[in-house]
Amino acid sequence: MLAVKNLSIRQGDFNLHDINFQIEKGKYVVLMGKTGCGKTTIMEAILGLRKIHSGELLLNGLDISRLKPSERMIGYVPQDGALFSSMDVQSNLGFALRIRKWKKDQIAARVSELADLLGVDYLLSRKISGLSGGERQRIALGRGLAFYPEFLCLDEPLSALDEPTRDEMYELLLKLKKELNITALHVTHSKKDAKILADQIIKIEDGKIV
Repeated sequence: MLAVKNLSIRQGDFNLHDINFQIEKGKYVVLMGKTGCGKTTIMEAILGLRKIHSGELLLNGLDISRLKPSERMIGYVPQDGALFSSMDVQSNLGFALRIRKWKKDQIAARVSELADLLGVDYLLSRKISGLSGGERQRIALGRGLAFYPEFLCLDEPLSALDEPTRDEMYELLLKLKKELNITALHVTHSKKDAKILADQIIKIEDGKIV
């Protein structure tokens, strides 16, 4: 469970005050709002990529507000995927495990498991530069899930995809939601994303949850 309590963030002239919401374990929650309303800022605060002015972030009862991003046990799927172009797919999927000092055989087993789960077995030796948008997002999703995170953050993960590819990703996310019992926060401005994927919808307007 993730609890955001009285969260305030100051960023130049842009401020968020007293943001409060809760995401129960196993729920897929969509955070919606217009461009520039603060959706991604809230997600970055949860991830530890944005300094908070005040408030608390609790993950399964643990206060993570001051922990480093790597200590928060939160997986992240950024908007552009942020994959490493110099690495092949296999290395991208295993990256989060290598920096956490997993053994080679453990990494190989987990990468194989992820590739099967995501339907990308045939891509493991491919370079990132040759992948389609949908393939890139599958790899980004796998990298975010690799280390069995307690919570998953997805920032506009489908916004750059064409309609057929987006529909394929809906099917994959619904499958993962069911099979892995994912607890997640998905930032988007798409009503279709919310309608298809969300167990709960949170809206933000003028710097406040409404």
